[in-house]
Amino acid sequence: MDRATFACSTAFFRDFGNSSPGALPGGHVDFIDKADSFTYSDFFRDYLIPNHPCIFSAKFTEDWGSRKNWVTWDGKPNFEHLLQKFGEAVVPVANCDVKEYNSNPKEQLPFKEYVEYWREYIRNGYRSSRGCLYLKDWHLSRAFPEQDVYTTPVYFSSDWLNEYWDAVAVDDFRFVYMGPKGSWTPFHADVFRSYSWSANICGRKRWLLYPAGQEEFLKDRHGNLPFDVTAPDLRDKRIYPRYSQSQPPLEILQEAGEIVFIPSGWHHQVYNLEDTISINHNWVNGCNVAVMWCFLQDELAAVQREISQWKDPMDDWHLQCQLIMKSCTGIDYKEFYNFLKVIAENRISILEKGLDEESSSQNNSKAAISTLGMLHAVFDLKRTVKVLSSLSANEDFRKLDLTSLSPSPEALLQHLESAIDTALL
Repeated sequence: MDRATFACSTAFFRDFGNSSPGALPGGHVDFIDKADSFTYSDFFRDYLIPNHPCIFSAKFTEDWGSRKNWVTWDGKPNFEHLLQKFGEAVVPVANCDVKEYNSNPKEQLPFKEYVEYWREYIRNGYRSSRGCLYLKDWHLSRAFPEQDVYTTPVYFSSDWLNEYWDAVAVDDFRFVYMGPKGSWTPFHADVFRSYSWSANICGRKRWLLYPAGQEEFLKDRHGNLPFDVTAPDLRDKRIYPRYSQSQPPLEILQEAGEIVFIPSGWHHQVYNLEDTISINHNWVNGCNVAVMWCFLQDELAAVQREISQWKDPMDDWHLQCQLIMKSCTGIDYKEFYNFLKVIAENRISILEKGLDEESSSQNNSKAAISTLGMLHAVFDLKRTVKVLSSLSANEDFRKLDLTSLSPSPEALLQHLESAIDTALL
């Protein structure tokens, strides 16, 4: 991060707080053609901070192993190569033809069985009695770390979600998707209202994007979002009374090799127009960690409303609300504190001690922090202080037993503020 971008980010969050403009003038989505003339600071300033989508050309992925080896000469999935590398894996597969609680039901299948299904599906004119099956949310990088699949572009390297979950060795938010023509993902926003990037290894996708806040006009009279945003029912004012106030979605046609950047909190629906393989990451950083914190507060409030009748008779009602929220979202307030702590301590370590030679040569989060520079680390710490201050003052957080947190929120805040002051001397 250069000094001009640091100044721009500081001014933006001073003037706009935690919010960022979502709508685009004229509904235009920028296409980034050349990697050698587009810097990290360009992306940070023009897309991350204002929370705007963009498309990266296939030039940004042309050196990836998956682009070279997973695709046949005519642009189709290379099933033989994929079976050779991953045939014995077990993968999550969704049925696109079945709706279950506003999503598609999933099952675990051997990868070789899924490929056999896919080939048969193609031979039968993209029809099957089993429905349209879509391999989704496969943690391939975690299962096969030795494989040369892709390299995360520098633009997406400030990735707090995967930095934290790698550190605790529990989960990650790096996925592979593979599906036949006609497979699709219903209307949704990404986990924790995170950013996402999606790279097509082969095939084509159609994206329907709604800027953050537009989803409010798409809710039915009970406050529920649609499963399929293209369904005719949305035009029925008795069911969707505010639909006529919504803007038309931004539409993106994503070609093979291209990367789509999806802004934080934007709802979207996605179709595979051909047999398609894609790589997807969800990620949070200093630009949208406050959005994640707002999302968690909204989720807890929804849980509290749902079980409000048990507040008086239940001694540990506040703790139960946290447990329910974690079961629904994957995180509670105390883990969110630990998330902020890990992110902050990694940056303090780089600022105070620098990066040793062994770490700098590795492809890990600390190397990424160092590559992005001191000013980026300071920006991250400033954003962490802002959210941690809000968390520490939050009434529901203060009702929890915080004695197990080390250091205490107050001590951590003091350390962060001191590290920022020292770095800016």
